[in-house]
Amino acid sequence: MSLFPEADARPRLPVSLITGFLGSGKTTLINRLLRHPAMANTAIVVNEFGEVALDQLFIERSDGEVVVMANGCLCCTVQGDLEGVVGSLYGRRGGDLPAFDRLVIETTGLADPAPIMQLLLSKPIIAENFALDSVVTTVDAIHGLRHLREHDEAVKQAALADRLVVTKTDLASDADAVTQRLADMKPGAIIFHLPRDEVGPAQLFGAARRDPAEWLGRLPDTHAHLHDIDSFALVAEQPLAWRALSQFLTRVKIKHGERLLRVKGIVSIAGEDAKIALHGVHHIFHPPTRLPRRADDDATSRIVFITRGDVRDAIESEWQALALPRQAARANLE
Repeated sequence: MSLFPEADARPRLPVSLITGFLGSGKTTLINRLLRHPAMANTAIVVNEFGEVALDQLFIERSDGEVVVMANGCLCCTVQGDLEGVVGSLYGRRGGDLPAFDRLVIETTGLADPAPIMQLLLSKPIIAENFALDSVVTTVDAIHGLRHLREHDEAVKQAALADRLVVTKTDLASDADAVTQRLADMKPGAIIFHLPRDEVGPAQLFGAARRDPAEWLGRLPDTHAHLHDIDSFALVAEQPLAWRALSQFLTRVKIKHGERLLRVKGIVSIAGEDAKIALHGVHHIFHPPTRLPRRADDDATSRIVFITRGDVRDAIESEWQALALPRQAARANLE
């Protein structure tokens, strides 16, 4: 019997979050994405106040707050019960609403993405049917430097991103400075620029199927200019014992849960013939998920942490204290 019965269940629908500070171009990015045929079977939840700028898409019919657009997408707005809206959309999927195979959530400009990520990982009806796939953050080329300097929310939105999109580059005189600031924050991060770059679903989505080091980009070891945010990885070169790994994660959650902004990993487990994906936010971890086997799979495991505060040494000590293979080692993502 598999150690991971959840991994053998039917696939969960991927969810992508599009976040970014006020006025940074989130809805403009969504409008651009909606031109792609690959978005036809997508449901979009706009968790934002004010009008939604989807005017250029012909609306076929409306059902309360849910509209069905000419390209086959669904769109709805919510200012309160996000869990209820997502659950309702899923319950009506393929019934009185068209079936969809991806969910995109646009957050409010002042939102901390972590609570929405926790919702996707912890609420039964949501976690059983949806899987967090990608976090995409837009950064305004005109005001981005100021936002990153003055607002913790903007820093956290950028830190938790799988993909960064610098917007309004055609209107800004210092777009290169914003890009450099993000590159300094996250060396190796993949950064797109609008309107000049080709940015579609293939570029932004599907992060959950990538190596976690490539999902996140990398943060430097210095903390002060990042509002106390740190990033590091734990690596093992041989398959891990599931019991030891599970005990390690439990201790880390108990001791440091409030400081765990995001934990993502792809691990090899002794006795399992496929790699396993791990995903957590604060104290909440989703059940492990079996990944499709790939020709280039090896035995290496990597767990990437984004944390707030000085907890790296304590987590690494927990890691080293376990009965892990001798090859288990730390990687600093430098």
